[in-house]
Amino acid sequence: MTSTVAELSIPGIPGFVMRMMRGKSKSERKSIATAQAIDALLVPDPKAQCRVDGQHVADGHYVQALTCPQKRGKPVEIARVGTYDRTGFVGQAIVTGVTPKGPMKIVLNQRASRVAD
Repeated sequence: MTSTVAELSIPGIPGFVMRMMRGKSKSERKSIATAQAIDALLVPDPKAQCRVDGQHVADGHYVQALTCPQKRGKPVEIARVGTYDRTGFVGQAIVTGVTPKGPMKIVLNQRASRVAD
């Protein structure tokens, strides 16, 4: 799965840092069986310790709500929405929360594809 920063609003972060982060991608590899498909791809990384608050996967569409703890402060909320087929998924994750300097928002464009059996 590849996540690319599409939008970024974090109070207190210098503008040049936000410009550097915008467009950056992070990739993650998962080995899954064909039968696991979309459900396995939507499982959050265990290191993040996120809780799945709700998830609906049907008819080529998915919606997922997560809550993830931060080292300091209140947890962040993640809303994921997108489409899928047997080859993978395409969607967005919108991360919202509060930093000591105010509300923050990060929008990630996400894409995952199945490469082989």
